[in-house]
Amino acid sequence: MKRTYLTFYSLLCTFCLLVAACSKNDPAGNGGGGDGDGGDGGDGSDDSEIVAAPRDHVSVRTLLLDMVDRDELARYPTPEFTCKQFSSYDRSSTVKDGPNWYANGDANQFIRAEENEGRTEFVMMETDGPGAIVRFWMTFAGGNAGRGTLRIYIDDKQYPEIEGTAFDVLSGTTVAGGWLASSVSPLTPLEQRGHDLYYPIPYAKKCKVTYQCLETVGSGAGATPLNETVYYNINYRTYKPGTSVISYSAGDRQKYKYLTANVQKRLDERPRDTGTGHISLNCTLNPGDEQIFTISGGQAIRHIGMQISAGNNNQALRSTVLEIAFDGQRTVWVPVGDFFGIGYMQLATNMWNVSATTEGKMDSYWIMPFQNTCTITLHNYGTQQVDIEGSAGYSAWTWDNRSMYFGADWHQLSRINTRIDPATDQPMEHYDINFTTLHGKGVYMGDGITLYNGGNAWWGEGDEKIYVDGESFPSHFGTGTEDYYGYAWCHPNTFIDHPYIAQPIGSGNYVMGYTVNHRHRGLDGIPFTQQLVFDMEIWHWAECLMNYAPITFWYVQPGGGNDKELDIEGVQTKVAMSNKDFVVYPENTMAIEGEDMHSVDIESGQWERQSDFGHLWSAGLQLFWKHSSKNTKLKAKFESTIEGIHHLTAQFAIAPDYGTFNIRINDQLIAEGLNLYNATVATKQFDMGNVQLNKGTNTFEVEITEFAPNYNQGYFGVDLLLFSTL
Repeated sequence: MKRTYLTFYSLLCTFCLLVAACSKNDPAGNGGGGDGDGGDGGDGSDDSEIVAAPRDHVSVRTLLLDMVDRDELARYPTPEFTCKQFSSYDRSSTVKDGPNWYANGDANQFIRAEENEGRTEFVMMETDGPGAIVRFWMTFAGGNAGRGTLRIYIDDKQYPEIEGTAFDVLSGTTVAGGWLASSVSPLTPLEQRGHDLYYPIPYAKKCKVTYQCLETVGSGAGATPLNETVYYNINYRTYKPGTSVISYSAGDRQKYKYLTANVQKRLDERPRDTGTGHISLNCTLNPGDEQIFTISGGQAIRHIGMQISAGNNNQALRSTVLEIAFDGQRTVWVPVGDFFGIGYMQLATNMWNVSATTEGKMDSYWIMPFQNTCTITLHNYGTQQVDIEGSAGYSAWTWDNRSMYFGADWHQLSRINTRIDPATDQPMEHYDINFTTLHGKGVYMGDGITLYNGGNAWWGEGDEKIYVDGESFPSHFGTGTEDYYGYAWCHPNTFIDHPYIAQPIGSGNYVMGYTVNHRHRGLDGIPFTQQLVFDMEIWHWAECLMNYAPITFWYVQPGGGNDKELDIEGVQTKVAMSNKDFVVYPENTMAIEGEDMHSVDIESGQWERQSDFGHLWSAGLQLFWKHSSKNTKLKAKFESTIEGIHHLTAQFAIAPDYGTFNIRINDQLIAEGLNLYNATVATKQFDMGNVQLNKGTNTFEVEITEFAPNYNQGYFGVDLLLFSTL
């Protein structure tokens, strides 16, 4: 009897120890210790180190490890998954190129509203597993902005595993903090930032995400938010049925706190392997030159560093092209500045994959494996000599059936009119352009845009639309270009330290100027097995001219890639530093833009440098005089580099509210009773004859003599003066 009792007691103790061990490994009860996921037990001794993640299951741990495993990005993922997106895009956009395809009501578009324990929750995402949320972005407007409650329900559980205000969950410390839960730009008020959660949230069976506003109108299915505008994008993976996924639980924050801290440290410090072997990329390239460098053997490029110098460095960053071919297959052809994330100005950025300094140092840490041979070619498509100091670092790589080539492609839409589709040359209020079309099997890894905005309005209202493997409707349909790039409300403020998103400059966001945006993907990379098509809307609030240059980054298995023609004309195009760089003036002329006149003095009305109808003006602006009285004058000055008698061709605005004018230069009457009335707004060139110019300062004077029919005030615009040598 005693022996029987002791035996039973021994078995009971053994069972309790096993249960305790299982609970330690899986406090949420998701399958015990058989998942290989371990647990740190609160002492940091287990599972806190950065190692290669096991491939036989998916968990918070494996996903965190993959975030900082550069090599894994260059291998086709296993377990395999698809990546899609829930967002608040305008639900009236249903048919490609249909009447509402570019609809812009992207706020408060939820799947439904539902009652839960007496509260109204708006459902943002609902999907079956196995899967994982891998990126979650939101922004808000209104008096209650972002202060409602965000809830994430996992599997069949009645209560959420994550609950808190949107700010606390997405960019606070409820889930992660650091770069895994942050907001951009820090220069922007918190309420107006993009809030970006990159901490992975896996689920085995299902996932539902809801948002409860502080105030609503109505209840149940008919409820709508009150005093709050909500925008969201949620990227999520769906794994093949049968994939072992260990669901996120509220205890995972404690369970993986040491691993999370180490991942955060990696993301913050960005340790970078420059390889065990190195080749020099130093060279001097004259116009039209190229220099080829070769690496042999099964290797992977781990670092490309470069610094260039030229008389015009801005142009050199665009006209110097990096081309890379792996095992005879070219997959990279991009301007060096765009490749390193700064476009054509020497800016600072510091992402996970690229960095640059204002002193000119540029570095890439994309992993680029190959089987036998890699050739790196540097081209100078410009008209000036370019000196390059650079190197490429590499180390051994064992090629297998998951290995992929790195790819990047680029093109520019130069001087496009924001109301004319360049693909059809037809007037369009908005239109889609193709960033890239990829074929084969691979993973889409991100993109960037470098643009010059020729109008005084926001350029990026357009949504991304990504089609995977023949989809008729995009599985990624966004809510605005700035949302896609992680910020919000078209703010021009810079952010350059986030590992995955960057705006090194935003000066052209809602005024004329230059903008660079980048988004590199980690866990939110998009696998494709046949084809991937990435389109972006051109949705500008003004009609104007733009230069718009997208670059895309991807991995693809041999034979896949992009068949887009090389945009040699684009890299040779003069980079735009001001609107004047859009203009090609006739040879042997001196051009005076109306908006460049200074010391403007008026006797009535108001004057401005007008950007409305900017596509009509030679550099997007004109000197505009409005609300003037009859027989009053506008006087201005302009500077000349030439003197003597020169022939003048003047370009003035003509419009329904323009009347009749006398015009003088240096007190010389060059036009009397000039009628600028026209049924529509346009420009017209007038032969003004010969004019005496002073070297230095000259005067321009216009007097209104008659109003336009049915108007009781005057309007006038001078766009451009062209002086040619006799």
